[in-house]
Amino acid sequence: MSESSTLEAGPVSAAGIPAATTATPSAAAPASAIRPFRLKALPGGLIRNARPRQWVKNVLVLAAPGAAGMLTHTAVLRQVGIVFVLFCAAASAIYFLNDAMDVEADRAHPTKRNRPIASGVVPLPVAYLCALLLGGGAITGALLLCNTPTAIALGCYLVMQFLYCTGLKHVLVVDLAFVTSGFLIRAMIGGLAANIQLSQWFLITTGFAALFMVGAKRYSELVSMGDAAAESRKLLGEYSSSYLRFVWQASAAVAVLSYCLWSSDHTGGADVALRQITVLPFVFAILRYAIFADRGQAEAPENVVLKDRPLLALGAIWAALYGFAVLGG
Repeated sequence: MSESSTLEAGPVSAAGIPAATTATPSAAAPASAIRPFRLKALPGGLIRNARPRQWVKNVLVLAAPGAAGMLTHTAVLRQVGIVFVLFCAAASAIYFLNDAMDVEADRAHPTKRNRPIASGVVPLPVAYLCALLLGGGAITGALLLCNTPTAIALGCYLVMQFLYCTGLKHVLVVDLAFVTSGFLIRAMIGGLAANIQLSQWFLITTGFAALFMVGAKRYSELVSMGDAAAESRKLLGEYSSSYLRFVWQASAAVAVLSYCLWSSDHTGGADVALRQITVLPFVFAILRYAIFADRGQAEAPENVVLKDRPLLALGAIWAALYGFAVLGG
């Protein structure tokens, strides 16, 4: 299962946590129902398959410049803005490639069968062409508008995701590592574009926080799909729920520990005392997200982050405190 997988948000409980929902067979079209190609529907299908909603993940390109307190610099903001657009193009290229290669499996899935490629709205040759154009355009744009390290990082992302789509997503644990690497490269690339030195604690914290979300996502997919998990994605059926629970719990612990050490680092040029206070909203945000993971409702991380008000509030508090710490230092 690639990082492009999504889950529609369900009803929201009084506690602000979406209630679990299950798809009913009657709610979806038969797996064999493929719509006849209509040129008129192609533009809309291309836009939907590019996954604009998933682009929110690419806000992570702000992570390194934000951690360094450089977002107040116009030149840095300009570079980060360019990188954001380029990464959106690269990520969309992978969505086209992944959906084209998974077309048969998607047609057997209760919700993914409605994706543009699986439903026949976007023909396979067009999907592969879009993947090539978007990926090539992203690399070219990075070389022309940014710098060589940015282009290399973007190229590494595309190569790793290509390898993932073409076979490595069927290898236990390796699939988790490759999806996690996509988030880590997002967090790094803004710093590379702005020529910012990346802290080892930043990389460790970001990497394990990403693994926490990826593990929670896989666990939620397994829980929500139950016995049908292996039918949609063979590898998902080879994981056990107890193992995936261990993955997200262990990675959450490492992320919290590394962040605590990072907050006490005296070499970052920030107000250390204020930065140490940011541990509180960070830890509570991890704990809040863990509620969704524990209930098997973290299949779509973007829905969890954007639709849970307490989590958004904790994120805002953390950002404000960390901003004051960095700017004050």
